[in-house]
Amino acid sequence: MSTHKNEIQGVVVKISGDKTASVLVTRQVMHPRYHKTVKRFKKYLVHDERNELKEGDTVTAVECRPLSKTKSFRLKTIVATGVN
Repeated sequence: MSTHKNEIQGVVVKISGDKTASVLVTRQVMHPRYHKTVKRFKKYLVHDERNELKEGDTVTAVECRPLSKTKSFRLKTIVATGVN
């Protein structure tokens, strides 16, 4: 059994209630037909135990057990703070 957890890095776009932030993760993939790099986006809910995140922060989160119906990531570090 592997002990490696999935990590995501993205930007906080919304504070979604108490101890929860919505993080937008951007990845670049090659278009299968046109062979051009295109952006793909996905939002994840991240658990923020100390309510320290603000909109615009760049964060790293690590996968954990499901904390609610849609929340399965926990805050690891704040990489950069927003410019608010």
